[in-house]
Amino acid sequence: MTTPSAWWARVPDPVLNAVIVAIAATDVLLSLGDASPIAQVMAALACAVLALRRRFPLAVFVLTLPASLMLDIVFAPFAALFTLAERSRDRRLLVMCAVLFAVASAAPWPLNDLSSHDRTWTVVYFFYTLATAASPVLLGQLVQARRDLARRLVEIEEAREHEQLLHSQTVLARERAQLAREMHDVVSHQVSLIAVQAGALQIAATEPEFKEGARTIRSLSVDTLDELRHMVTLLRASGGRTTELTPQPTLTDLRRLVTTCGIDGELSGELLPDIGTPAQRAIYRTVQEALTNVRKHAPGATAVIRLWHDGDGYGVTVTNTPPTRPSLLLPSSQQGLIGLKERAELLDGTFRSGPTAHGGYDVCLRIPRHTD
Repeated sequence: MTTPSAWWARVPDPVLNAVIVAIAATDVLLSLGDASPIAQVMAALACAVLALRRRFPLAVFVLTLPASLMLDIVFAPFAALFTLAERSRDRRLLVMCAVLFAVASAAPWPLNDLSSHDRTWTVVYFFYTLATAASPVLLGQLVQARRDLARRLVEIEEAREHEQLLHSQTVLARERAQLAREMHDVVSHQVSLIAVQAGALQIAATEPEFKEGARTIRSLSVDTLDELRHMVTLLRASGGRTTELTPQPTLTDLRRLVTTCGIDGELSGELLPDIGTPAQRAIYRTVQEALTNVRKHAPGATAVIRLWHDGDGYGVTVTNTPPTRPSLLLPSSQQGLIGLKERAELLDGTFRSGPTAHGGYDVCLRIPRHTD
């Protein structure tokens, strides 16, 4: 969002400085008369330093005061006072500068030439000049407030756009999560039934052609389940930075996970080298979630991670000891364990978890060999 700027803000700085110096010089020329050489030098200095008023507003204003004391000039100190008011947020400083300008303008020059009659007019002229000096101060503060308001409006507009973006992302994430649940609960279930029926038909078939056809149907069903699993995982990412397009963990990352989990863990056992990538990810996520739960709910406990395989399948078991110190009451939605159970179901496997007889906790994932 862009805000329209004032017309003087679009004028190049050198041009604007030249115009201001020229007007100040004209004001000085009209007031010189028979001024002394010192007054002429101070007037020239007051006009020249106006080109630097944006970089050194307070110093430039102070340098215009001697000329205001010696000559009846107004524009140079007013221009310096306006710039100072536009850039400074110290109102006490602005009031002090306005008073100094009124004193310099009202005081007679030379200072010892002050009769009793002139004292009254000096006081009157002082208050008149002080009231006049309020104009550039108020105008400068108004310009500053306008600039702050424009900046604030830009910030509000950016915040509103960001809020709309977050809202749209939240709606999109909710829709993707709903779609993932529908795919998992309906489509995956139906394809799993096709795979099971095809497997039963493959076993019951006696003719080679029927057996081969059933095997093909079952193989295609398993491949479809694998693709659905990837799609469900991608949808559940809901726009996060980690998706299936990024490198996913495998069994080679297990040891690093155990050593960096923040608890005393022991990894034992091994799996066959021909395990598929989806199964490796499921095993890794099971260990990761189990160690996270140990760290959250069983402070001081140790964990044993055992990889195993037998004739029918393979898997991982994570068992932890009872906690050695009280744990904090942290909220838990059990979504992690639900997600692990869903991963196991997508691989036609089983997942169980529960407390042990010794006060610890046990998590086990088993995957049948035929899913590979």
